[in-house]
Amino acid sequence: MEVVTAGLKKRQQSEAIFQFLGKGAIVLAVVFLLMLFISIIGKGYSAFQQTYVKLDINLPSKSINRDNIDTSDFGGIIKATLREMFPEVSGRRAKRTLYRIVSQGASFQLKEKIKQNPDLIGKKFELWVPADAEVDMFVKGYIDRNLPEDDRQIKNNQIKWIDQLTDESRLEKRFNTTFFTAGDSRNPEQSGIWGATVGSFYTLLVTILLSFPIGVAAAVYLEEFAPKNKLTDLIEVNINNLAAVPSIVFGLLGLAMFINYFGLPRSAPFVGGLVLTLMTLPTIIISSRAALKSVPPSIREAALGIGASKMQAIFYHVLPLAMPGMLTGTIIGMAQALGESAPLLMIGMVAFIVDIPGGAFDPSTVLPVQIFLWADSPERAFMERTSAAIMVLLGFLILMNAFAVILRKRFERRW
Repeated sequence: MEVVTAGLKKRQQSEAIFQFLGKGAIVLAVVFLLMLFISIIGKGYSAFQQTYVKLDINLPSKSINRDNIDTSDFGGIIKATLREMFPEVSGRRAKRTLYRIVSQGASFQLKEKIKQNPDLIGKKFELWVPADAEVDMFVKGYIDRNLPEDDRQIKNNQIKWIDQLTDESRLEKRFNTTFFTAGDSRNPEQSGIWGATVGSFYTLLVTILLSFPIGVAAAVYLEEFAPKNKLTDLIEVNINNLAAVPSIVFGLLGLAMFINYFGLPRSAPFVGGLVLTLMTLPTIIISSRAALKSVPPSIREAALGIGASKMQAIFYHVLPLAMPGMLTGTIIGMAQALGESAPLLMIGMVAFIVDIPGGAFDPSTVLPVQIFLWADSPERAFMERTSAAIMVLLGFLILMNAFAVILRKRFERRW
């Protein structure tokens, strides 16, 4: 009896230690996850705001070519406005420093406003334009004014002008709509994620249109119709192995086949969709086969017993019951594809693309690659936009995985 009691206590102690280690591992994982989110949010939340400067534009009629507005010197008008606001500034170098208060895109914004409302020609009006990225960083507190002038990119005279603009209520922070509506740019204050978002949409659209029907058809054939022999065993083993192949290998395959052999265009969402289809197919096939296996054999037997053919039993009875599990696996595969960058780098989607893609064959990039490009930029303003883009990407991934969980809970059946 004492031996049994001692053994029982030893097992209970071992179980308590195991539970403690398991709970500790979960707590540690949650802590690291929170640290990751806090770091990303702390660096990126400020990108959702942009500093704007109010200019009093004086637009003489003689300065605008009404026949072709695009040929007018809007950049010169912006510079003349800044000189009027700070008449004490003299000297070429000081004036060049003054012009860097506002973004280089201010002239484009003025041009678009005149195109939309030509009646402003010959009048004086207010125009809010984005501040330069360094000014924006200074206003947000990322640049310490107490540092020596040689140790910061904002000069003393610029700080004086910024303080004057603030005192005159000509400087304020607003919600950064450009970040969500613009494409990529060399200037941080003009860059946005909309081009990459549209590219991701077209890429995932091509991926799901190809991978879902092909994956489901392959799963149905392998699970319901294929004979059990060495060939099908070999196919199943290779499908399971492909699910573990590094994603960059699929990028090399896409580069060799779709671009070098078939001559498809580089940086196109269509090619990116083809590559991600190859990468996603094993995941969809495996999850679809698991969903088909979860349907009780009695469903098939009942359908066959009332005179249905095997094809009718599969497509009218088994497949509808397995479809929620198939859709869950497909959504998880799409979430994985949305976060991939390595295979798309291999097919040229790392190119600098300013224009918003209008179709699946237009040059484009995707959100993970856009994050990669911004992370490689030395400007501090791109750092916060990198973190903000990661927040947007994580938001999409969380929504897709949450939708998969809700779908499974809503439609799953327990037999």
